[in-house]
Amino acid sequence: MIENSRFPLGSRAVARVGYGAMQLTGPGVFGPPADRPEAIRVLRTAVELGVDHIDTAQYYGPVVVNELIREALTPIRDEIAIVSKVAVRRGSAGEILPYDEPGELRAGIEDNLRTIGVDHLAAVNLRMPDPTAAPDTRFDDQVAAMIEARDDGLIGGIGLSNVSAAQLERALELTPIVCVQNSFSLVNRESLDVLELTAERGIAFVPYCPLGWPRSDRDRILAHPTVQRIARERGATPAQVALAWLLELGPHVLLIPGTRSVDHLEENLGSATVSLDDSDRAELTELQLAAV
Repeated sequence: MIENSRFPLGSRAVARVGYGAMQLTGPGVFGPPADRPEAIRVLRTAVELGVDHIDTAQYYGPVVVNELIREALTPIRDEIAIVSKVAVRRGSAGEILPYDEPGELRAGIEDNLRTIGVDHLAAVNLRMPDPTAAPDTRFDDQVAAMIEARDDGLIGGIGLSNVSAAQLERALELTPIVCVQNSFSLVNRESLDVLELTAERGIAFVPYCPLGWPRSDRDRILAHPTVQRIARERGATPAQVALAWLLELGPHVLLIPGTRSVDHLEENLGSATVSLDDSDRAELTELQLAAV
């Protein structure tokens, strides 16, 4: 059980279960939500329940999620760590396009500040398109743009998203990194080496899609007999067990599960109160859930 435990995210220590706001859009993370009042209620309830780490991005919608955060939470309290990401934009039909030249990264950070209505973000992640690519001079230039934004006071810390261990190691040669956001779940453990490296260096590891993606992966996790049995034994839901397993991978793991409903929000936050024993952890770790 990690209830009330915290871990540094840059200069702030945040609760280990936060909220990922990506789902507060239309289908495909594009366009407005079907129920705007409910989206506002989810954000306000999250903060009322103690969430102080909210993940967003300018290209969610685009702009939609940032404007919802602004409407729901203004004035945004200093203790709420809002983390965004840059290097991607959305086309008119929703296509994902690169926006990752150094000047575009700076513009992306400024766009986030403007649409959320703040003058400072706790951290911003540089989202890499290809974690298999070797870090090169272009990568160095991108990190340099992030360093400049931090030194100019726009962001509190620099994060990375969708990166390899080699990319993280190169970035660390250039500047401190406060968080890494990679896909990781019971069904996807490809970033295990990055998880281990962040633990060694005291960097927050923030798994995105912590319950699996696409939907078939999520269903594979939640319907697995072992997950369901442990959930029954612990008085929890299968989703809470899957999230609790992630939390117990290390004290540096910060979760940002997303949802469109208050009920699911409360369920996700409840994962912090689930206690797994050594047998539970071993069984879950040994599960073979990857799609064949």
